[in-house]
Amino acid sequence: MSHASSERAALADLFTRLGPDAPTLCEGWTTFDLAAHLVLRERRPDAAGGILLKPLAGHTARVQEALKSTKGYTGLVDLVRSGPGGLYRVPGLDGVVNTTEYFVHHEDVRRAQRVWEPRELPGDLEERFWKQVRAGIRVFLRRSPVRVILHRIGGGVAIGGPRDATQQVEVTGRAGELLLFCFGRQSHAKVDVSGDDEAVARLMDAPLGV
Repeated sequence: MSHASSERAALADLFTRLGPDAPTLCEGWTTFDLAAHLVLRERRPDAAGGILLKPLAGHTARVQEALKSTKGYTGLVDLVRSGPGGLYRVPGLDGVVNTTEYFVHHEDVRRAQRVWEPRELPGDLEERFWKQVRAGIRVFLRRSPVRVILHRIGGGVAIGGPRDATQQVEVTGRAGELLLFCFGRQSHAKVDVSGDDEAVARLMDAPLGV
């Protein structure tokens, strides 16, 4: 089973266990909303543009609510579990585009609950995430107000944020945790953050991510 499939299955199991009203780290979204988002992303390409493009966000939100009404929570979870859907069924594409998506959203649900612990990820998945952090750091940290130095536990350094920044913050953690940090989950990533208090506070509040 691929990592994308494993994360998908684990998230579907968690959806089933928690029910539709559990919190997530996606602001304003319950598990019901997140399940609808995942189904929309894979199966409604006509409405997926609003995920990244604000002018289209209204249409995307309406389609997401319609999916909740027509499919219900159980139906949406079944679709998540049975995926990938739509174009993502192209051989090899699921692993390329969904591994990170499902890992991040799996953690969005796990870490929004009262009790959770970080997972020990497979070594090859950690390597994959570190490569993604290094390749995407300019995009992930483009809205950072400070210079950021990422230190990967086990080896590796990546630097992002504005080059002319007068403040600098260092963030240390495993690759999966650094990925979550860069995806805007700063407060829930298991990392060590060091630097001037003001600079750290500014970074922790910044809208990081794609």
